[in-house]
Amino acid sequence: MSRARHIGLALAAIMATGAGGYWISQRDLAMTDLSWFHAVQWLPSAATPANADSTQPKPVIYYRDPDGRPFYSALPRKTTDGRDFVTVHADKDVSFEYGLAAKAGPAADSSGAKRVLYYRNPMGLPDTSPVPKKDSMGMDYIPVYQGEDGDGSSLKIATGKLQRTGVRSEPAAERVIVNPIRVAATIQPDERLVTVVTTRTDAFINTVASVTTGDRIAKGQALLQLYSPELAAAGAQFLTDLNSGRRDGGLGGARQRLENLGVSAEVIAEIERTRKVPLSMTWRAPRDGVILQRNAVEGMKAASGDELFRLADLSTVWVVADVPEYQLGAVEVGAIATVRLRGRPELNLSGRVALVYPQVATDTRTTKVRIEIPNPDGLLLPDMYADVEIASGTGIPAVVVPDGAVIDTGTRQVVILDKGDGRFEPRQVQLGQQGGGFVEIRSGIAAGDKVVVAANFLIDAESNLKTALNGMANEEARP
Repeated sequence: MSRARHIGLALAAIMATGAGGYWISQRDLAMTDLSWFHAVQWLPSAATPANADSTQPKPVIYYRDPDGRPFYSALPRKTTDGRDFVTVHADKDVSFEYGLAAKAGPAADSSGAKRVLYYRNPMGLPDTSPVPKKDSMGMDYIPVYQGEDGDGSSLKIATGKLQRTGVRSEPAAERVIVNPIRVAATIQPDERLVTVVTTRTDAFINTVASVTTGDRIAKGQALLQLYSPELAAAGAQFLTDLNSGRRDGGLGGARQRLENLGVSAEVIAEIERTRKVPLSMTWRAPRDGVILQRNAVEGMKAASGDELFRLADLSTVWVVADVPEYQLGAVEVGAIATVRLRGRPELNLSGRVALVYPQVATDTRTTKVRIEIPNPDGLLLPDMYADVEIASGTGIPAVVVPDGAVIDTGTRQVVILDKGDGRFEPRQVQLGQQGGGFVEIRSGIAAGDKVVVAANFLIDAESNLKTALNGMANEEARP
């Protein structure tokens, strides 16, 4: 009776198993928990005689998806693309139980097989376990074996986690780094093109030309007429020498005296032609330019050396910028500079750095940098405000990556190398110049290497976690 009862129970269990599988297959359900299949694990000892022939084919207990997906059927079935489900016999059944899953992976032994270092979360979360376990969805943690990553420095991240965290990679490329220095500046006339109109003797101003500050004048244009007793005496001496017919050094001395007093060659030629000394002598503009100052007034007495007019040729002007002391090392003579006038923001003028002044202002800790700009249309006026952008850099292409690709800990700089297929490797690098959103990589990677430019801190954190766990495993392995 006991044997018959066992056989009956076995048949009932098999029928229940087949019915349950058929019900699941008809509803296309993914079976994540097949523990009920293992209710029949005790059947062979009960249903199969001890002397049964092992060469006899084992009964078919269910059919599984040929691609290994969690789809099963109690009856023969085909996939959507026409392929047959795989037959699973009683002796080939697999277990989804916790203990058996842990036995599936290789373990370290004396024969040199790979040893499990730890188990990581199947969804790529930063969660590990030293022993086999399941996550909240019942999925087995994935074993990580010793030497799985080759050199041990790289790590693999699940595709789902990469998508969730927004990891993005770009190749390192060669380009010229331009790090502009933006400072304020003022427009100044070229000191070499500024002229002062003055007298070398005391004089009285008779008349002043109808010109004012800001007017443009041409070279040789009359500015004023003046009377000077000393000039009149020198002119009379020159005329006496002329009338006496002297051609010796005396005549040359009288002419030289007039020239020393600032009398123009035109006035001297007029005395020779008319044989008269004019009471008022005309002072003319020595160059083309703009009147910056007019101090001459009709009827005034001008002492020797008084400034009557100040003229400037503004065909070329200086843009004088104040560069902070800490940025001076990036400014080089000849560097290209872009000038934007605050009063004319639509104008973009270009020039080059002509001089870095050899001193630093003690109150502002800035140094003046001079940029020469052509001004043929006269749009640039003295004392205008401007914004200057000075380009800095070597001008030589270098391997660069975006600023966001570099993780700077203060003691080392690291980029995350994307090796493809979800594998990443932290790589220590040496940085160079920085500017324009890019930073130069002097060593560590080459042009074309893909580096992570977004969410790299998450990968670096997981890499550090892996390194720590490997270190713990190595410590445990020591005798």
